[in-house]
Amino acid sequence: MAIVAMVLLHFLFPHANVVPYPWQFLGCLPLLFGIALNLIADKAFKKNHTTVKPFEESTVLITTGVFGLSRHPMYLGMVFILFGIGILMGTLLPFLVIPVFVVLMEVMFVRSEERMLADKFGARWQEYQANVRRWI
Repeated sequence: MAIVAMVLLHFLFPHANVVPYPWQFLGCLPLLFGIALNLIADKAFKKNHTTVKPFEESTVLITTGVFGLSRHPMYLGMVFILFGIGILMGTLLPFLVIPVFVVLMEVMFVRSEERMLADKFGARWQEYQANVRRWI
């Protein structure tokens, strides 16, 4: 939905060009980084035989790899993907979607997921939470 909103804003209001050609191609860097972050996190979920789906109960608390850098590397990866897409488009308004996306992820997913993890893993979760930032 966020990508669709960005594309619509880009084509409906293409005026404020903030990233000129050919600099727009630098958007490939955060886009690819975000994809890689998501794939690495997804692989960790599968390797540890736990769910990647929001609101499903996790069977394992993963605290290493990309989860040692961010408690929510997949959401962070999505933000990088959106940022990369914004740069590739080069206009200003698509970037407005990114903070809205972050707030929605925080409210709709992160808070409830973290409550579930705290309930399931108790002291291990509290230690992890104290040592690893939520986003970055």
